[in-house]
Amino acid sequence: MTELTDTTGPATPADPVAFPQDRTCPYHPPTGYAPLREARPLARVTLYDGREVWMVTGHAIARSLLADPRLSSDRRRGEFPSISPRFEGVRDRRVALLGQDDPEHQRQRRMMIPSFTLKRAGGLRPAIQRIVDGLLDTMIEQGPPADLVSAFALPVPSMVICDVLGVPYADHEFFEEQSRRLLRGPTAADSQGARDRLEEYLGGLVDAKARQSEPGDGVLDDLVHQQLGQGALERADVVSLAVILLVAGHETTANMISLGTFTLLQNPGRLAELRADPALLPAAVEELMRMLSIADGLARVALQDIEIDGTTIRAGEGVFFSTSVINRDPGQYDEPDALDFHRPTRHHVAFGFGIHQCLGQNLARAELEIALGTLLTRLPGLRLAAPAEEIPFKPGDTIQGMLELPVTW
Repeated sequence: MTELTDTTGPATPADPVAFPQDRTCPYHPPTGYAPLREARPLARVTLYDGREVWMVTGHAIARSLLADPRLSSDRRRGEFPSISPRFEGVRDRRVALLGQDDPEHQRQRRMMIPSFTLKRAGGLRPAIQRIVDGLLDTMIEQGPPADLVSAFALPVPSMVICDVLGVPYADHEFFEEQSRRLLRGPTAADSQGARDRLEEYLGGLVDAKARQSEPGDGVLDDLVHQQLGQGALERADVVSLAVILLVAGHETTANMISLGTFTLLQNPGRLAELRADPALLPAAVEELMRMLSIADGLARVALQDIEIDGTTIRAGEGVFFSTSVINRDPGQYDEPDALDFHRPTRHHVAFGFGIHQCLGQNLARAELEIALGTLLTRLPGLRLAAPAEEIPFKPGDTIQGMLELPVTW
């Protein structure tokens, strides 16, 4: 076990706070994180296995450290920290992009950037709008009540990412279930099995695309017929990229749609403001991403000693970034616990920061703006169909969001 050094820098809680913890309200940080908020910009936390690691909680230091090459994202390093036993089952698997350091990360990312530019995302908006309208047509035809997660929030990004990647949406039940097991399976074996099945499925798809004389127009087709065909990538690299793009491409946005809708319904004043002025929608999406911080706990390991703000992070020590706390830093945001569509929020770290900043953020913004904007326009009477306190949401050791969202209109 790595021992953390004593610090004469910022104050830290007397006893390390357990991390992660479940939220008591799905759109606020866990109440147990109060000592972390008071101890900004750095504190110590304890993981499930008793290991103590650093937690970054200050906004300015977070952006500095997320851009620091002395922190590694390589999950295969022995000292890399895990928030749950299930991640130990896939520790030795290569993780494209997110689990790579430069120069390999830069090489892979450069291959993917053309597929996820702002212009490319803008070109997909008509297709996203058709998907959203079609799902809402079905919801309205079937009539209330409905589970917004299964009827809308999950299928929107699943359909979009299948279209972008060139993955058959007919297989969505399979890969959505494997994604769920990978991210929320109760054991390491469960996550490992899900990863195995995803790799087998996507490997077969890669092989099938390689046999086609005329490639399709999906991102995987480009990777297979250009990067793989020209020897720039190995088959295992393509499969690893496919896994991360498919899983991240629908899980994160689905949770933002469901949790974003729940948050708006719980803040009727802001919801009325948004309905009265649809031009606020882009700012509302940014503020929701800041406030919800669904990917809470970005992990790194220090490769060298790092001196920052009077504290030394030693080589081999684990470092986590609590985005839910960082994005509520009162030094950066006035009244950070309030939902405010008029605040400047573009510097939030909901998409991360530095070289690993979310590759698909332009696509995610387009999906969120269209999904939330159209939902609120077409269902002006949208409201919860169950008491808010009875609606289940996800535990703290995975991407945050709603397990279900019963609504009526």
